Amino acid sequence: MSSDRERRETLIATIADLLDGVRHVAVGASSPIPAAGAMLLRAREMRDGKPPVRISILGSQKHNFFTNGGIELFDCAAQGRVDAFFLGGGQIDGHGNINLVGTGDYPRTDVRWPGSFGSAYLYHLIPRVILFREEHSPRVFVPKVDFISAKATTPEVARRGGPYALLTNMALFDFDRDAGRFSLRSVHAPFTPADIRENTGFAYEEPDVIAETPRPDAATLALLRGQILDELAETYPGFARSMKQAA
Repeated sequence: MSSDRERRETLIATIADLLDGVRHVAVGASSPIPAAGAMLLRAREMRDGKPPVRISILGSQKHNFFTNGGIELFDCAAQGRVDAFFLGGGQIDGHGNINLVGTGDYPRTDVRWPGSFGSAYLYHLIPRVILFREEHSPRVFVPKVDFISAKATTPEVARRGGPYALLTNMALFDFDRDAGRFSLRSVHAPFTPADIRENTGFAYEEPDVIAETPRPDAATLALLRGQILDELAETYPGFARSMKQAA
């Protein structure tokens, strides 16, 4: 890909595809690319005459029906009324566990991150959790996280939630909940499968033939560069402005 804008457009379009079929997606206040992906899905559905997905963006006035932020999100998740959500982590391991606390031996962490917030709770309850990190490196994707903020699988406890996919600036992985590990689905150009192996610190399944992540078509790009960026500007003005200036 020739620019950061094209790379991010591919991520947004990929997220829209990953969300296909959900009826309510919630997005955090610092997640412009996931929010844009949800908006793209909604725009496609409205264009095609389908009932549009409901989007709840924490921190938004226009794209959020919650009046009390995270409290209502947690309540909705417990009732099974949130179908998809996004989580990241300072570390993510090959079993899908995420670390939002810090590196080193807890509680004497060498590096301290913002904290777990409701990640363990939402990871347990929301059926389609997409792990998202733009940085794809061995310091993020580790064999074992230093601290488990949210555990991907709990065989001892029945759950409806857990990881559905992992999307990075380099590749897309699926997650097999029964096996408890990732498998590589596609690689974003210009990266190669060898680049993914070099920059991933955990083991994963790799098919014999690895697809290239598709670029958005002309109709999708028209939506992205017009309607979606206009809608996104209400909550993420800096991101929307940078994408427009890159045109």
